[in-house]
Amino acid sequence: MSNVSKKELRTSIASRLSQHLEAETLDEWPTMETLGDRLANSGVSRRSFMKYCMGLSAMMAIPISLMPKLVEAALLKKTSVVYLSFQECTGCLESLVNVFPNTRYNLSATNNTDSIASIILSALSLDYLETLMVPSGLQAEKSKADAIANTGYILVVDGAMPDDKKGAGFFIQHGKTGLQLLKEAATNAAAVVSVGTCASFGGLPAAKGPANLNNPGNLRGVSPTGATSIKAALDSFGGIYKTKPVINVSGCPPIAEVIAGTLVYWILNGKAPSLDSNLRPKMFYGETVHEECYRKEFFEEGQFVNSFDDAGARAGHCLLMMGCKGPTTHNACTTLKWNQGTGYPMEAGHGCLGCSEPDFWDKKSINAQGQQGVGFYNHLDPATISD
Repeated sequence: MSNVSKKELRTSIASRLSQHLEAETLDEWPTMETLGDRLANSGVSRRSFMKYCMGLSAMMAIPISLMPKLVEAALLKKTSVVYLSFQECTGCLESLVNVFPNTRYNLSATNNTDSIASIILSALSLDYLETLMVPSGLQAEKSKADAIANTGYILVVDGAMPDDKKGAGFFIQHGKTGLQLLKEAATNAAAVVSVGTCASFGGLPAAKGPANLNNPGNLRGVSPTGATSIKAALDSFGGIYKTKPVINVSGCPPIAEVIAGTLVYWILNGKAPSLDSNLRPKMFYGETVHEECYRKEFFEEGQFVNSFDDAGARAGHCLLMMGCKGPTTHNACTTLKWNQGTGYPMEAGHGCLGCSEPDFWDKKSINAQGQQGVGFYNHLDPATISD
């Protein structure tokens, strides 16, 4: 036991804290570690890093000849990311952060190091994200102001945009409406990534509801906020905002690796990947969930589950009659899977809800009897589905 008194110990701690705080002011931040520093400090070998880059190249359908470019991009100066949240539930962010602590790729026998996935994402400098950032209040506002004063950063937006043009006060932060905050942050952004179905298409906040589906005049739905997609909000500003590159990473929430892969692709190429008509990356949304589902063979044989407790359910038959929207839903659920490759809804015995598609909350389904309805469990007509 040390002979140092409690008073001396408190004095020593106070002195060290004082020295630390004096060196770190709002205007003089300590130098951020580079990715090279992070790799060295984590004990990651060059071989392990190259192995991960090879796997990432395969996942993103990048030719192996371009892998050196991927490595080079990962080791360059960090790309600034500003993350804004509007009408959302934080589920998309929950999905995104789950790509970081991946013990499946842990390289340390003592489990003390981050995964390679975490390290590759450290090429991103997350300069503003209300939920995760350490600064608060004026210090947080300064972090955002400093970030958006530069050019070339990626603006990530989570959640639908309320219609605040008339100052209705649906979203007020730091004395500004959601639309004002979006316009301010998008001005110098190199690209806008809409994460989640709410940001991509309006999602739940923009849902019309069953009683309003046949009312053409109810274009904004029943929500008093008049929620809309981020792309629609940018278009309403006109000018440079209407031509700003927008990438929709839809899903409720999106798969973690889909979000991360989209961001890394932009860093690697300085542009968006090939997009579909809904501005989604084709490398993740190019196929329907149905195409790679292991239950597809039962669909082709006309073997369907008609009740969640029937013999077909126990035998793993197709879930189309239980409302599965896999044939009309574009996503990587059956290829990348969820929760670090653990599985996807159909493997758990539940049909696809179609969460990555526009208007999935309100979308009409037509069953075999020609009846229309709204709801997750109204099934599609098998005769209308093409193999």
